[in-house]
Amino acid sequence: MNSISTVCELVDFGLDHNPGIVASTKRDGVWNDTDATTFRARMRACAAGFHSLGVRSGDRVALHAENSTEWLIIDQALLRLGAASVPIYTTQPEGQIAYIVRDAGVCGYVVSTKELYDGCPADLMSNPDMQWIVGLFGQYTDGMLTMEELINRGEAQLSETPDLLDQTTNAVSGEDLATLCYTSGTTGDPKGVMLTHTNFTTNAIAVSERLPFDVPAPVLSFLPMSHSLERIATFFYLSKSCPIYFIETTDELLQDLAHVKPAHMTTVPRLLEKVHAGMMAKAAATKGIPGMIARWAFERAEQFDVENPKPTLLDKLADKLVYSKVRAEPFGGNLEALTSGGAALSPKVQAFINGLGICCGQGYGLTETSPVITLYERDQMRPRSVGRTIRDVEVKIAEDGEILTRGPHIMRGYYNNPEATAETIAEDGWLHTGDIGELDKDGHLYITDRKKQLFKLSTGKYIAPVPIEVALASNALIEHAVVIGPEFKFCSALIVTDAAYVESSFGTDPDEDVLRAKVQDIIDQVNQTLPPHEQVKKFHLITEPFTIDGGELTPTLKVRRKNVFARYEKEIKALYTSS
Repeated sequence: MNSISTVCELVDFGLDHNPGIVASTKRDGVWNDTDATTFRARMRACAAGFHSLGVRSGDRVALHAENSTEWLIIDQALLRLGAASVPIYTTQPEGQIAYIVRDAGVCGYVVSTKELYDGCPADLMSNPDMQWIVGLFGQYTDGMLTMEELINRGEAQLSETPDLLDQTTNAVSGEDLATLCYTSGTTGDPKGVMLTHTNFTTNAIAVSERLPFDVPAPVLSFLPMSHSLERIATFFYLSKSCPIYFIETTDELLQDLAHVKPAHMTTVPRLLEKVHAGMMAKAAATKGIPGMIARWAFERAEQFDVENPKPTLLDKLADKLVYSKVRAEPFGGNLEALTSGGAALSPKVQAFINGLGICCGQGYGLTETSPVITLYERDQMRPRSVGRTIRDVEVKIAEDGEILTRGPHIMRGYYNNPEATAETIAEDGWLHTGDIGELDKDGHLYITDRKKQLFKLSTGKYIAPVPIEVALASNALIEHAVVIGPEFKFCSALIVTDAAYVESSFGTDPDEDVLRAKVQDIIDQVNQTLPPHEQVKKFHLITEPFTIDGGELTPTLKVRRKNVFARYEKEIKALYTSS
């Protein structure tokens, strides 16, 4: 695989060795399987169909859809023409969609559902470069092509020019643009990250050397493929002939795990925190000897030493009585590894999952780095570490603590934004991540905070808010914690409660004083682990969830701190003026 330079070659390698299912999408409660022969035929027909619409090498096409087999097919079809997809999140606000379409200069727009199409700008087709729209599962407006019509056009094109795709695919090089991926933008407009075929292939191959599960094996996908983490995961899965199962909704995740019995999935810390909290709550509510055994076993799992994972006799007993049953239900019985990314994972939750007998580690990267920079190793785990660099990737720590990285994973730059590119990538090739971190003597990387989120109290003490927020939000009651305090004497926090957890634990009309007391207990516990200047002295309780539409969250569910501070300016001031 080391001779592979394009995503087309990478995926073809996997398809050539896959005698069975390439992908399966759950739709209306039914799994729809697609084998390698069908996948390849539809991919080729779509590519030829796009060619008949005028798509050529270097063109950009917007892809606005939920995870599905069709998403993969469209993406692969475009790549074989030398064109690049411009993924758009299903949660992307209309204003950002308009900006991305205009900035990227897309020639076409692929959208999955009428609901998503109705959320697009009304003047979508008035963009100067826009020539056509394709609906994956129907016609949502006059003049829109359906995917089946696109395929019919492609089949007609291939009957006239059978070698068309051989010519276009062979012309694709590693330096060609593979995607234009817009960052979610916690501040300002999103920036278009230009990632090449070489960016993706080198990253996927290096990741494949690190992930600890046997391939080929079924995998489950639920993080949006618009995000580069899930995107690189799917390229890796396809190259290793792993059947990819796309779920319909996370509400049915547990039953989908039981059905698919996956060996691996990428995830985010919040989901693992909810799994941990749910299991602990269930154990606490179980009466008698079974409850005592479950609580004892889970408490042992929370103490699991990920750095020295040698099970004791008591661990083996806990596995026989409890852990083996948990792995079978709800995890499906075959789950070997979980890869967590996108935010910091609580050490307690990581210990818990590993204690259950499922390898769970962290990776680190950015959209701008294709995305993986570091990744965990099964036999080299460290609490709080995001792992060591993957092959051919360099990392160093600047004098101010910022993490710098260099290698084949570095983006070409920001589209139409040379100033931002120059600010991010130095002339010697080192990319400035904007994250603060440390390297230990063995090369394990630890993220301490975002450079731009560090702030100083009026006392002169510097505060890194993210570790405090992670500790607070590791409790299932707290959905988001936003630590505040720049230029004030002490730290406070905005605490957003988890609506589902509140309803299940406190009822539909909870007493706010009871909630406040519970939150205060959580803060007190976290404060015991912090030095005095980092301790949260006051908090404001927010029971309405942060949302993308409300402006508090990005499409990847990261907090827009500036927006939050502006919205709750009055409440923040009250924290520092009241006695």
